Amino acid sequence: MPPARRGSGGGGERRDRRDDRRGGAAERGTAYLEKIVAINRVAKVVQGGRRFSFTALVVVGDGNGLVGVGYGKAKEVPAAIAKGVEAAKKNFFRVPRIGGTIPHAVQGEAAAGVVLLKPASPGTGVIAGGPVRAVLECAGIQDVLSRSLGSSNPINVIHATVAALKSLNRPEEIAARRGLPIEHVAPAAMLRARAAAASAAAVPEPEPTGSSR
Repeated sequence: MPPARRGSGGGGERRDRRDDRRGGAAERGTAYLEKIVAINRVAKVVQGGRRFSFTALVVVGDGNGLVGVGYGKAKEVPAAIAKGVEAAKKNFFRVPRIGGTIPHAVQGEAAAGVVLLKPASPGTGVIAGGPVRAVLECAGIQDVLSRSLGSSNPINVIHATVAALKSLNRPEEIAARRGLPIEHVAPAAMLRARAAAASAAAVPEPEPTGSSR
């Protein structure tokens, strides 16, 4: 009777470790904002004992309206974070903004998580807890009010926040849908904030002056 092949499982584990190291090295020097929301240890019961691995919930964004959420799992924490970053980059979506806040109040639901987001005046800051704050800051939202109305599980809260941001509508979209000018749809304060943000982005930065001769 031929001996059992014992090297197949070990070779697979070695290949997984090599893949994990390559994934972690590929993320070095990234230009995106990365925030780790939660890291959990997972135990799988197999023949001969328990096998441990780690999961990482990561939020990635450019700080200018682009954000994504990813979930990675690996035998080591850095590899799990790298996989979470890769998954988040595949789930990027654009968040509508007016100045530094959101266009209107919105409520998102995912599983048992319920998150309420409301626009705020400039200077308010991000009034939110850890998971919600991570998503809003990576999306570039500077002034917003939030409240978690459901589960406190970070995964549910994160997905509820993403659902709320994805359901936001721009004033132009609502005006086009109703067949009205944007002045009849958006409040005057929102239009002034958008005009101020557009003028601030259009003004070029002053060039540095040279040394006096």
